[in-house]
Amino acid sequence: MTAPALTSVTRIGVTGHRRIPGPLLPGVRAEMRRHLGAGALEALTCLAAGADQLFADIALDNGVPVTAVIPGMDYEAHLDDDAARAGYRRLLRACARRVQLPREATHEEAYLAAGRWIVDHCDRLIAVWDGRPARGLGGTGDVVAHARRTGVPVTVLWDPDVRREP
Repeated sequence: MTAPALTSVTRIGVTGHRRIPGPLLPGVRAEMRRHLGAGALEALTCLAAGADQLFADIALDNGVPVTAVIPGMDYEAHLDDDAARAGYRRLLRACARRVQLPREATHEEAYLAAGRWIVDHCDRLIAVWDGRPARGLGGTGDVVAHARRTGVPVTVLWDPDVRREP
């Protein structure tokens, strides 16, 4: 994992995989804490399972207000499982703000619109990303690509020697 020097950042967004391999979790948690503890005033997340919910929990633990960006679809019903839905509802209740995006034609377009919204409204993006292309439209790789195209700094939290789970 690369650990660039922190600068004064007010809004930090997150994108990342739903499943984070166990060997990566301690480092990912530590880096999220470091970034969110360095003067962040707002955390932006879709509250999806995995990286998003972990990021929101750490932000709240650090007293950083969380903005939930809700994709324009029946989002909660499409979360992975009961645990992910319970985490989503718990975190959503704790959020300082909600941004409900307009309905999109497909779920993938809704995910992409939400990822773009986060990038377009943050000063820095944290990506829990294996560096591979997105598995579907709106995946982590697409969000990172949008951030890089638009000049938003991206910090990738991943060890290249660790393979992503299917």
